[in-house]
Amino acid sequence: MTLKIYGINFSSCTRRVAVVCKELNVPYELVTVDILKGEQRSAEHLVRQPFGVIPAIEDDGFELFESRAIGRYVVAKYGKGSGLVPDPADIAATAKFEQAASIENNNFDPHAGQLILELVIKPTRGIPSSPERVKELQATMASKLDAYEKILSKQKYLAGDTLTIADLFHLPWLYGLTEKANLDLIPSRPNVARWYNDISSRPAWQAVKDFA
Repeated sequence: MTLKIYGINFSSCTRRVAVVCKELNVPYELVTVDILKGEQRSAEHLVRQPFGVIPAIEDDGFELFESRAIGRYVVAKYGKGSGLVPDPADIAATAKFEQAASIENNNFDPHAGQLILELVIKPTRGIPSSPERVKELQATMASKLDAYEKILSKQKYLAGDTLTIADLFHLPWLYGLTEKANLDLIPSRPNVARWYNDISSRPAWQAVKDFA
């Protein structure tokens, strides 16, 4: 049975799930939930995602929501031995992975998402962005990426020298910031640039960078 992703093709969170599937060659069917029409708040969707957002999945009767949880599930079921999540028996590698996952979720995602809101989403909706808020967010993001530069000066990826989903989870927002918002956040940080060029050039991401 093909895994079903309930989302919309341009959604960053939907593409976060899709890139993990592509990385592992897991076939999926995208079942469109049109957020522009408010379908994420429909009674039908609220059964599978009670918070009224996307994505959610259904896999042979098993249902799950939250893009990062879905990514972990896909690796656990279809990606054993891939290294995208370390073997739990390797306590040190697992701890480093959890550290990297926490960095992405807490130090990167909130600020990157708000920058995308100000610089990409608001303009498409005819809403003026806040220059003061953009300046504040850019300063915060610069500080966060300075820390990334230090981490990546010592290792190839955020959890060590093996690619994990903690790296892949960055891709939708990083792509939006560099390609859609045209922010010059990466080139001045050579280790971040090397890392981003590595993960963004992967065939899996190239397949879903614009549409899942």
